[in-house]
Parts: sequence; C-alpha cells; structure tokens
Amino acid sequence: MDIRAALKNYLDYLEIEKNRSVRTTENYKRYLDAFINFSKAKKTADITEEKIRAFRLRLARLQNKNGKALKKNTQAYYVIALRNFLKYLVKRDEPVISPDKIELPKMPSRQIEIIEYGDLERILASPKKNDIRALRDKAILELLFSTGLRLSELCSLSRYADFKRGELTVRGKGDKLRVVFLSDSAKKAIKIYLEKRTDAEEKLFVSLTKSGNIIGPITQRAVQRLIDYHARKSGVQNRVTPHMLRHLFATDLLMNGADLRSVQELLGHSNVSTTQIYTHLTNKNLREIHQTFHARRRK
Repeated sequence: MDIRAALKNYLDYLEIEKNRSVRTTENYKRYLDAFINFSKAKKTADITEEKIRAFRLRLARLQNKNGKALKKNTQAYYVIALRNFLKYLVKRDEPVISPDKIELPKMPSRQIEIIEYGDLERILASPKKNDIRALRDKAILELLFSTGLRLSELCSLSRYADFKRGELTVRGKGDKLRVVFLSDSAKKAIKIYLEKRTDAEEKLFVSLTKSGNIIGPITQRAVQRLIDYHARKSGVQNRVTPHMLRHLFATDLLMNGADLRSVQELLGHSNVSTTQIYTHLTNKNLREIHQTFHARRRK
C-alpha cells in the first residue's frame, strides 16, 4: 500500500475513531513524516528494521541550533508514533513488520519540580486589589490549586457552570470526562470575581487590556504570565508554572493520606504509573524508616 495514503488513513483514524485531539494528530503526522522523508519509503512494505534502526541512529545524533542533542523523551515520541502506526497497519491486514520488533527506548525518570508550601501560600495571597484583574488572578490561582486542572482545561471553562455545587465536570485529554472539586476558598474567589464581570463573554476567565478592559477569552500564555508575575511578586526564586500548581495539588493530597488511585482519577491520568511519579516526593514513612533503622550499629 502507498505509504502516504496509509498515513492519511491512520491520521483520520486517530481523529475520528480514537478521538485524539488535533494537536496529537498533528504531532503524529510530524513524527511519521520525518521517518518517511528520511527512509524514502514509498510503500508500507518499505518499513524495514534496517530503516528504523538507521532512523533511530539519526535521531540520536541530531542536534539543535545550540548544539544540544535531541532529548531522549523526544526521540521516544518518534519511535512510539512509528510503532503505533505499524499496529494500525497490522490490524488492517497490511503485510508489514511486527510492531513488537521495535523496542521502545528506556525513558529517563521524570523529575517533578515543586515549591515549598509557604511559597504557595504567598502566591495564593498575592492578588490583593479589588479590581477585575486581581480578582481574576485570585480565582485562577485558587482554582488551579483546588482542582489540579490542566492549563487547557482551565481556559475552556464556562462562566455559566454551577460553581455553588463545589464540583465541576471537565473534559480532559482524550476527550475524557472527570469530576473535580472546589475548595471553599476557590468557590469564594470565583463568586467575587464573577460579580465584578459586566460583559457577555461565555468563558470563565478573560484576557484584559492594561486599563482593565475585557478583550476576549484568556489565553494559555496569559495564565502562564500571571502566575509567573505573582510568584516573582511573592519573592519566590524558582520559576512557577501552571503545571506546578497541578503537581502541588497532587502532592498535597498524597502527603495528607489520599490513596494513589483516587489521585489518579482526580488528575485524569489514564494510567496509574503516571501518577506514581509523585510518590517519591510524598512517602512520609521513608524518612522515618531511615532515621529509625539506618546505621544503628554505629557508635
């Protein structure tokens, strides 16, 4: 089968049948285009172990304009995309090599950056004015820490949701629905902020001009900037991102005794192994075990 025709069918399959986002589909196209262009494959039968091996070697030797090698995680995305493409072709009874012959690279352990709880409290308390900008920023900060929402999920919220109930149904990755819960401080901050709104914009959070005029739904970049602003204003030395508040949401739950499966569901993780990245930060017993049992025979 012509490889370009097969690729188009696969991308349509991802979007229509697997309900993948446009961004995910675009990324898969980019990864697979890179392999096709490198290997000069014309047909799906041209995908051979030798060409895959040569492509992986090429990825390992690639450098950016600063002379740095392609990250291992990024290299893995290309291989995963190719492997999944082959799985799709096998299901369609195309005569291609077995996807199992492509070993996935060993991924480096993911490092989670968090800030101290005292720093978090200062950031949450940073917006103090009673104008629309400060009230919006306060509501965003409280909501992110209360729910662990992803940045895209936050920006897509409607102002007409029933915030008084203290829970929201959000649509996350893979178009999956999950329920998140609002703390009392988050509900209060949203209520005060919405009372200040006099516009007809449907989205919960809006972008503002310097003079405070509403210019439309808030952008993800605007949320990143406002969080960085309040972190610096609060004297926090490390750069703080929206995703760090999601990390803090998860670690706070685990450190206070929540079970891993529940946190997985609240975060919207498909696999519990993704949630397990937080456990090395939150296992309170490890320090106690070390202090109790380590080097007891030494004088």
